[in-house]
Amino acid sequence: MRAIWAAAMALAGAATVAPAQDYRPTFRPDMLTDRPAGAPNDVLVLGSAHLSTLPKSFQPERVTPLVDRLAAWRPTAVASENISGLHCDAMRHQHPLHAEAVDGYCYDPAAAGRATGLDVAAANAAVERQLADWPATPSPAQRRRLAMLFLAAGEPASALVQWLRLPPAERRAGNSLTDAAVAEIRRRAIDRNETALIAAPLAARAGLERVWSVDDQSFVGAPMDDAAYGAAIAKAWDNPASKARAAADAALIARLGAPDGLLDLYRAFNAPDYAAQAYRGDWGAALTELSAQGYGRRYVAYWETRNLRMVANIRELLGRAPGTRLVAIVGASHKGYYEAYLHQMRDVALADTAAVLR
Repeated sequence: MRAIWAAAMALAGAATVAPAQDYRPTFRPDMLTDRPAGAPNDVLVLGSAHLSTLPKSFQPERVTPLVDRLAAWRPTAVASENISGLHCDAMRHQHPLHAEAVDGYCYDPAAAGRATGLDVAAANAAVERQLADWPATPSPAQRRRLAMLFLAAGEPASALVQWLRLPPAERRAGNSLTDAAVAEIRRRAIDRNETALIAAPLAARAGLERVWSVDDQSFVGAPMDDAAYGAAIAKAWDNPASKARAAADAALIARLGAPDGLLDLYRAFNAPDYAAQAYRGDWGAALTELSAQGYGRRYVAYWETRNLRMVANIRELLGRAPGTRLVAIVGASHKGYYEAYLHQMRDVALADTAAVLR
């Protein structure tokens, strides 16, 4: 009888269990109407082209109207899609797991570390101490020293900000900034990427001292057949939505030579419907990929994890100075995820990027 009773109870319980996809949490931070004390944390997410992939005919000075509009928004912080020196240092200590990410995305601060006698952690601590006691009008010597500390800390974008804030006649070695460090900064100043052409100049224009690195490439998935994985994802991407998006992007890139060509590209990448278009051709298609290994779903796991971690870095940054006005520059494919996750935060107000770019 006990066995029959247990079976009956099990069946009754099964009948009341709702499918997982039907469950909705009752606590929805995005639906709450309370407001934090003081000025809000305003975040403007700029979905960016990866400028290094644009044709050689792209002229870097075309970014000026874009930077002008971002500067007019009056940011008090700028974040870019770079991995922080501290995070790269942590991944180097787990090199077998992160060799590809470290080699592909991390700046090597070893030479700057030898020159200063500081490892990455110590250099970051020294940067924090310097900025905590930073004068309203720092001398060129102080800026050169801070630039060198940023290099040792694994933050070359912030070293470039200090360089750009120096008067041209003061952009030289000295005060611990070595000739090799100057060569590194000068090389980075002419890189054709969004950190060198947008983030660092914007921070300098806004009177800021650094660019915040918020990327994360530390995802570690289960071992798999990389060739089969790549083939499965490529097959998922072979769909009408993906082709339509590629054609639209190509048409915009073909117009880069026009006076507002680059600005029009950014307007399209930050239009309200861009994220949904990208999703249909990319992650939405990957979720329905039919390989027995679930390669598409593994890919989406990587993508969502990376975006969650980047947004967590942004949220941590906003906590340093409540009332921050942050421009977060990231590849256009990330923008929809950035905004969706940030929108859930009770102390974050999103700005309309499309309105700023008009």
